[in-house]
Amino acid sequence: MTSEPSHAIQDTDNLRIFTTDLNGRLITLQVNPDNIESLLEDGVGYDGSSVAGHARVDDSDKLLVPLRETYRTIPLVDDKVGFMVGRVDAEAGQRSAIDARGVLERVVAQAREEFGYEFLVGPEHEFFLLSGEAFGEDIHSDDAGYFHADPRDGGDAVRREIVEVLRGTGIQFEKMHHEVTASQHEINLGPLDPLAVADRTLLFTYVAKRVAARHGLHASFMPKPFNGQNRSALHMHLSIRGREGEPVFFEEGRVGKLSDPARWFIGGIIKYARETSIVMASTFNSYKAYIMNREAPMRRGWGLKNRSSMVRVPYSNSAKSKRIELRSPDPSGNIYLQLATYIGMGLQGIREQLDCGEPDKGSTYDSGDEMKLWDERYLPRSLYEALVEAEKSSFLPGLLGEQMYSQYMALKTAEWEGYRTHVTSREHRRSLST
Repeated sequence: MTSEPSHAIQDTDNLRIFTTDLNGRLITLQVNPDNIESLLEDGVGYDGSSVAGHARVDDSDKLLVPLRETYRTIPLVDDKVGFMVGRVDAEAGQRSAIDARGVLERVVAQAREEFGYEFLVGPEHEFFLLSGEAFGEDIHSDDAGYFHADPRDGGDAVRREIVEVLRGTGIQFEKMHHEVTASQHEINLGPLDPLAVADRTLLFTYVAKRVAARHGLHASFMPKPFNGQNRSALHMHLSIRGREGEPVFFEEGRVGKLSDPARWFIGGIIKYARETSIVMASTFNSYKAYIMNREAPMRRGWGLKNRSSMVRVPYSNSAKSKRIELRSPDPSGNIYLQLATYIGMGLQGIREQLDCGEPDKGSTYDSGDEMKLWDERYLPRSLYEALVEAEKSSFLPGLLGEQMYSQYMALKTAEWEGYRTHVTSREHRRSLST
């Protein structure tokens, strides 16, 4: 995102500063554009204790400082919104340890200083367009499936308006289509550096929700709303350039044309996938997607063009396009922490020179393994299992920082406890008459 002069920022009646809570939910403050210079210098105060994971009630005052380079004008049909991403400060000039964007900034800077690496990341944005926020039999907005076209694809007009609004902000889409599940859609945007991608994800989410609402629909990024159907994922494609701009992942004559650093990067992801799963699949609902033959990866491993693998190496016909795709994340998480963890796992694999081994053969769902209740060959299959792995980890607190790790784990443990102790209607149906 490019820097904007103050007069452009002031030319809006609806200037908003965005960030996320630790869960990844959008948080926004509407501010007076006439005050932009003081806001850029001093930020605006807010109650951090009312934002999940941002602060305790006895240390609640935080500052949200807009970043000039993130400014975009969003030309909605019924509104012109000034969009800026905010930095979270504990006090003037002191970055808050629980600012998720700060974690990603630190990981990217470390990669540049230690290895000379620059990253390009391209996420695939999957989401549902539903008839309302309350779940019911008539919540679907269509009954279409993968690549279906008009008139069955009831969300086509919404997708087209989303990308048109994004185009008005200077963001181009690569492709879009109806996904496998009824009411499910995918929009892919071009690759950018990790910070720009994370900031853009906030903008994309906001635009998708605003446009959907204008059409009388609700854009949901819940991973798995429907039993027996595919989830919404957040597949992330990643490539690396070295100090001279060379593609780090490519080497002719090797398996999959993957260089040693590429194999080590994948090896790091495989090694640390279980203890970081709480970031990539961060909600109770996330783990309901980890079932056989529903495209969510279950086994730790990698494959060439294999969509059942956790890490996939897509087909590419040039060194420049050589990349990997991580298929375990979903859109319910915090995009800044997800990207920081993705890169951090890979870099640790390079430091340890962790070879990724042989690629997956055939579908990993048909491996013939007898799965145990606790099986470290696989990703965690519940939020509880993911929490236990994260609690045992020395890698994750080192990556996130002790305070961020502590806040995040407390938040996710509370989420688990809430679901663990909540009596559901399904239990009533099964057991009330006993």
